[in-house]
Amino acid sequence: MKIFSAEQIREADQFTIQHTPISSSDLMERAAGKCVSWYEDHFTPDHPVYIFCGKGNNGGDGLVMARLLQQHGYTVNTFILQHSNNPSKDHTLKLQQLTDHYPSSIHSIGDLSDFPELPANAVIIDAIFGTGMSRPVEGWLAGIIHRINDHRLQHTIVSVDLPSGMIADESSVHFPVIQAHYTLSFEFYKLAFLLPENAMLTGEVHILPIGLSPEYISNTPTRYHLTDSTIIKTIYRPRTPFANKGTYGHALLIAGSYGKIGAAVLSAKSCLRSGVGLLSCYVPQCGYDIMQISEPCAMCIVDENTHYNTHFHQGMESARYKAIGIGPGLDTQTATAKSLERLLAVWKSPMVIDADALNLLSIYPSLLQEVPKNSILTPHPKEFERLFGSSQNDIDRLELLSREAVSRHLYILLKGRYTAMACPDGSIYFNPTGNPGMATGGSGDVLTGILTGLLAQGYSSKEALLFGVWIHGYAGDLAAAEHSQEAMTAADIINGLGKAFQEGI
Repeated sequence: MKIFSAEQIREADQFTIQHTPISSSDLMERAAGKCVSWYEDHFTPDHPVYIFCGKGNNGGDGLVMARLLQQHGYTVNTFILQHSNNPSKDHTLKLQQLTDHYPSSIHSIGDLSDFPELPANAVIIDAIFGTGMSRPVEGWLAGIIHRINDHRLQHTIVSVDLPSGMIADESSVHFPVIQAHYTLSFEFYKLAFLLPENAMLTGEVHILPIGLSPEYISNTPTRYHLTDSTIIKTIYRPRTPFANKGTYGHALLIAGSYGKIGAAVLSAKSCLRSGVGLLSCYVPQCGYDIMQISEPCAMCIVDENTHYNTHFHQGMESARYKAIGIGPGLDTQTATAKSLERLLAVWKSPMVIDADALNLLSIYPSLLQEVPKNSILTPHPKEFERLFGSSQNDIDRLELLSREAVSRHLYILLKGRYTAMACPDGSIYFNPTGNPGMATGGSGDVLTGILTGLLAQGYSSKEALLFGVWIHGYAGDLAAAEHSQEAMTAADIINGLGKAFQEGI
């Protein structure tokens, strides 16, 4: 799914109006009608509705909702904020229609003193500002936003299109913004919805289809995308009848150290579950028995050192591995760093770099220059900051993520609720699968195994990244459904991979 800018969304509206038999007024009716249908599924008429409307088209959506909800038996009070003497054309039309049918439900707010008293069971609908916002809300309007937020603990807040005060394509972290419980948006995710800093502002986001032009959507480029099942189905390669284990590649996982052999085991198990043909695991001597017992389907190579890996670079010049994954539980010993340096000097194919291997790159920045092109780096936010520096907000961090991916010709993911995946061509993908239950030790090790296994099977770096993060999150959702987010572990994600392949593709 494409993620369009606020300007592109307005263009999509206009293109739809110009090229399909629908007026802007009717398109507004359609959008508001979708919101009302959603609202009726979630709230009964026992809850009085308080709708706050601006003077633009977002306010127009709110006015249509006010009329339709009253037609459906809801008690509605509509408050129009008098912040402009130039309402939009459709706002004026919808206000007249509401006035014709329900004049006593309409009220005016000219300053903060006009803010109404709300009954205990009221629901607030925020239709003040939409995607046209380009600067912070100020003055008494900011006071209205703060006053609505003061009611957040006692009343449910539903924002239309996006929470008022939020800017769709920029950081709004220090601005007055409505703190919605639900956000009802149209056709596309906004970039702002996918940023961690906005999680407490958007609440649950629901994307409602309103029939915008498929031609515009198909022909308009964008750098931002949300990975969906359509994309995953184009990537996935089903097994062929005459395949053998050599068909699906030989992967090498370099992982583990004393006290952290579990990370290597988790990566090995998930790599095998990803479909790789053969797997070798390189571990220190202390991990040999554990690995052989825990995962007999994997071959085991043992380092000279007892407690951590120091010589995994040896023999790589002639190695026949299709992909290498390195980092889970690796430790950051000096000898390990030297072996990584020697490995990067001879291994020039894409690899997956995670956990302590990332930490070694941050400790020895010169090694980062030697990482093979098209490799996949998998940092969480702190690892990313150690590698590439801090950012003022999530938008700045996205830009930094993309710059590093483009300049270094790497695929870099930034773990989170909507894991961001930056590609060397400048595009950024967000992954929607997964849940907070995956914030548990070992979850990242599982992802490393999946990505390494997909690379070894011949998927390109981009394909492995998009597919691997998707299936990892989907398996996590299955695990949460079975065990709860609180009780699930990284091992449960691995156990969900089989069903994820069956249902998620």
